[in-house]
Amino acid sequence: MSLLNDLINLNLSDVTEKTIAEYIWIGGSGMDLRSKARTLSAPVSDPSKLPKWNYDGSSTGQAPGEDSEVILYPQAIFPDPFRRGNHILVMCDAYTPAGEPIPTNKRYDAAKIFSHPEVVSEEPWYGIEQEYTLLQKDVKWPLGWPVGGFPGPQGPYYCGIGADKAFGRDIVDAHYKACLYAGINVSGINGEVMPGQWEFQVGPSVGISAGDQLWVARYILERITEIAGVVVSFDPKPIQGDWNGAGAHTNYSTKSMREDGGYEIIKKAIEKLGLRHKHHIAAYGEGNERRLTGKHETADINTFLWGVANRGASIRVGRDTEKEGKGYFEDRRPASNMDPYVVTSMIAETTILWKP
Repeated sequence: MSLLNDLINLNLSDVTEKTIAEYIWIGGSGMDLRSKARTLSAPVSDPSKLPKWNYDGSSTGQAPGEDSEVILYPQAIFPDPFRRGNHILVMCDAYTPAGEPIPTNKRYDAAKIFSHPEVVSEEPWYGIEQEYTLLQKDVKWPLGWPVGGFPGPQGPYYCGIGADKAFGRDIVDAHYKACLYAGINVSGINGEVMPGQWEFQVGPSVGISAGDQLWVARYILERITEIAGVVVSFDPKPIQGDWNGAGAHTNYSTKSMREDGGYEIIKKAIEKLGLRHKHHIAAYGEGNERRLTGKHETADINTFLWGVANRGASIRVGRDTEKEGKGYFEDRRPASNMDPYVVTSMIAETTILWKP
């Protein structure tokens, strides 16, 4: 086994300029991440200098068998925390051979919104709180829970410490450091209300980079749990009953909101979000109705309300923002399995571009 680890950790830069690029893309379900690796003749730091590549879309639910070729366009590069050295992770989106984005390519439309001059001038910032649940591999039951049974009620687990409260911290810390190594702006981690559930925060990130960074952070988490023999779930309500669900609260601000008088801009933006509540809910993650019940720190899925420091609201404004008259707000509606390209671009579109 030690020989295997030695080979995995070989430093190729001692003997060759060749590097390995792991191309990452989103599969047909909209949540299944896929990847494969190719050798480059020398290090590359600009995604536009990377070659396009193809894959069998009929095996990912993204193309028919008789016309199965899908083309990967490299969009963002991250240092590879697994291979290290000059090796890279490459976030891609997917196109037909004719150059048309395939239906599951949500990055394409998001990039169009983020390149709109009005959006560019507002410099939208995002901070996404990604919650997830660690599951025992063979039984698909939360890590640390007795198989077929339940732990004690919620209360001691949120930000808790100790072997009877925090389950999977080694995975969480490994992911934290691996993301920082990869250049992902992870701003923190914490244990969540339900035991076996954790959260990491990505941001502040500007525009399309928020989606790129969150998807690659999810990829790194999937790889680490693969190594650990644990399953990661992004289901918004993995356990029914009196247990918290899992969300992806999305913190947001524009340049106008961050400047003096920004609180009035925030209130106008929230009003617009309320007018498009159903439109947003429809795009905020599958199964979200199981989570947004009006209980467990959520607003009911059919109700839109906002408040200062209210964790039972659709939109929460922080005390500091109210006091300073400028800042940001938190959209608490997105589910843990949301597509960050969709959610971030939709918030920008509604608050900046949409005219009621």
